This record gives sequence, structure tokens and C-alpha cells, in this order.
Amino acid sequence: MEEYHRHCDEVGFNADEAHNIVKECIDGVLGGEDYNYNNINQWTASIVEQSLTHLVKLGKAYKYIVTCAVVQRSAYGFHTASSCFWDTTSDGTCTVRWENRTMNCIVNVFAIAIVL
Repeated sequence: MEEYHRHCDEVGFNADEAHNIVKECIDGVLGGEDYNYNNINQWTASIVEQSLTHLVKLGKAYKYIVTCAVVQRSAYGFHTASSCFWDTTSDGTCTVRWENRTMNCIVNVFAIAIVL
């Protein structure tokens, strides 16, 4: 069973839209897969590249940073944190947590408005 957890800050960019894009990218890459150390580099690269491509295609005036981590599920859990110093009226972040029975994935999107 795959579960999704969402934490998106509603600011100047559409965090729900970003969440949906990232979720679809994760599903496309990891859906139906079991954890395999040999595939992690390919999986994480595909998730960040696909997510970034789809975000850029939205045509919005943002610079994006996308990070992805995939770890094997264990009794130890998986914890991350981030902090940003930016304009909260225009910049934003979205974190997507995804898991199945063998692995956890977390993707962070940071959107920084381009001021013209």
C-alpha cells in the first residue's frame, strides 16, 4: 500500500499544483517497484529531472530547486528538515512524502520568484 503525505506552504506559487506534478513523477518512477540499491541513482535522477521539466513547462516566473531522497524502509524512520530565508509573499516550498512497503521517498520543491 502506497501512502502520500503532503506539506505545502500556500504562498505566491501554486503548491498544490507542484505537489500533484511531483506525486505523478514519483508514481511513474517508483510505482510497483521494490527497494533496490542499484537503482537508487537512476530513480532519484529521474524523479528530480521529470519534476523539474514539468514545473518549468508551467511557464511561471520561478527558479526551481528540486531534491529527492529514497531510502529503504527500516525501524529507524526517516527525518528531514529545511529552512529558507526568502520572500514568503512570492517564494514557496512543497514537500511530498511517498512510501510503499519497501522504501520511503521525500521530494522537496523550492520555488524562487524571478523579479523582472
